[in-house]
Amino acid sequence: MSYAGRLRDGRGPRRFGSDVIVDAMRAHGLRYLTMNPGSSFRAIHDSIVNYGANDPRMIVCTHEKIAVGIAHGYAKVTGEPAGCIVHDTVGLLHATLGIYYAYVDRVPVMLFGGAGPMAYERRRPSIDWLHVSNVQGNLVRDFTKWDDQPATVGSVHESVARGYRVAVSEPQGPVYLAFDTTVQEDPLTADIEPPAITANPIPSRLGADPAALAELAELLVTAERPVLVPGYAGRSPDAMGQLVELAESLGAGVIDTHIRLNFPSHHPLNATGTTALEDADAVVFLDVKDYGKPTTTLNKTDRTFQSRIAPDAKVADLGLGHVSTSSWSHDFMGMHRLDLQVTADTTVALPQLIELCREREAAHPARRDARARWRIALGDMHHRTREAWWAQARQRWDDSPVTSARLACAVWNVVREHDWVLSAGTAKDWALRLWDFDRPYRHPGISLGTATQFGISLGVALAHKGSGRLVVDLQPDGDLMYDLGALWEAAYHEIPLLVVMVNNRGYVGDWDHQERLAQVRGTPGENAFFGMEIDHPAPDFAAVARSFGWHAEGPVDNPALVEDAVRRAARTVLDEGRPALVDVVCGHE
Repeated sequence: MSYAGRLRDGRGPRRFGSDVIVDAMRAHGLRYLTMNPGSSFRAIHDSIVNYGANDPRMIVCTHEKIAVGIAHGYAKVTGEPAGCIVHDTVGLLHATLGIYYAYVDRVPVMLFGGAGPMAYERRRPSIDWLHVSNVQGNLVRDFTKWDDQPATVGSVHESVARGYRVAVSEPQGPVYLAFDTTVQEDPLTADIEPPAITANPIPSRLGADPAALAELAELLVTAERPVLVPGYAGRSPDAMGQLVELAESLGAGVIDTHIRLNFPSHHPLNATGTTALEDADAVVFLDVKDYGKPTTTLNKTDRTFQSRIAPDAKVADLGLGHVSTSSWSHDFMGMHRLDLQVTADTTVALPQLIELCREREAAHPARRDARARWRIALGDMHHRTREAWWAQARQRWDDSPVTSARLACAVWNVVREHDWVLSAGTAKDWALRLWDFDRPYRHPGISLGTATQFGISLGVALAHKGSGRLVVDLQPDGDLMYDLGALWEAAYHEIPLLVVMVNNRGYVGDWDHQERLAQVRGTPGENAFFGMEIDHPAPDFAAVARSFGWHAEGPVDNPALVEDAVRRAARTVLDEGRPALVDVVCGHE
């Protein structure tokens, strides 16, 4: 049973500093505050429950990393920050991985923390001393956009307003605000009203240098075989339609990085997985940070790579990938030769670029025939690639354990009957190859590092709660093993999520590395399992999920039984509004 309907009326008219903090959260429209309890923000906790009547709504979590992950997933879907609050120092230490990935993924999260008491005379023996650090922000300063620790209650509103502006301004990212217990717990000597939100408007988006954007348009319309490579452009729900318009106007192929969903998967100009890049005479990145991954062939054994872009092709970049360069994390990625770099928010620049290309196309009639041939070639490549994927998926169709391709097909046969969303994982890219991603909200972007997917998936499902959409998480077993306790969050907060385990009973990505090294070094490949398997005993994910109140089935290793099990689970999610899990045992691929 959740807490719904069990809260009593709050306290009387007396006001405290923590009430002002809650006022600031509400003034900026924070609907949710994810958290794991901590005494350093006990006053904020009380104010939310008894002063704010659970507004913002608290989402209690079993670990601070999961709390950040839920806020991360929610923001990826909505484009709006959720709040997250963590305990003084030690809670922040738990949260760091989640904060780092929110920073890398350019997601706005409003992180709050308890601090202190900074005053020695107000500290409890032992525990308060252990949990206090001089400047908490030092812990996360290298992977947040900004941090602050306001010293007085009178500074709260300005601190929160600035933090919100910084978090949502592009490139977006997390900010961290710590509040001393004295600021939170002391009674107010005079009332402090929140300023009008219009007093601190969000800064306008960054537009392109008109001359540079015109040069980019000229590069595109004079090309005969253009290819677009979008990355974070798809964070805007308008981007998919704009990219379709631009690609169709130019006859350009589109190679989706899937950092965000940018382009319909079944559109004939979708060149993802084809050889279009090798044939292109112009390649334009659209808000891409990692140029290398979508454009190189990698030898995973010796870590060497080869560019797929022709040496004489023109290469340009439009976006903000280079704007937030860290001095600590090398998430700025490798540099790539560029003929033109245009700094701009694609939300602003894409519509302008479409118009500029239209205006210039008439001046280059000789290119029309060449681009018409390119358009036909792209359509042929798209068709052949999709046919090859399906043929490959049907290989080992009846294998047990189940192949990732067969699992993706079985789940697709269920979800296609509904309005659906894929949260993060893609079953080794088989969902991206076989499913029809036809609308911007179908997928907020591929999964990030291990121990991040489940929390983000919970946030994606929370954002879609009440929409009637079926949110599906193709969940790796190794990732969930970090966060099994978070199954409770979905049940307690009634977050409707369908989890289908891609359970290969091992850390298979690293297992593959050991097998490659064995080949190079001449060591026994049979030893690669050691330190990699999640087996003997094999975790029973369905049993664990049932213990937390989920509908759960499995383990299922017969491929013929997967689809029916997923269909039953989907009906539970949609009809009862509660989470469901199907544990599918998959092979090592």
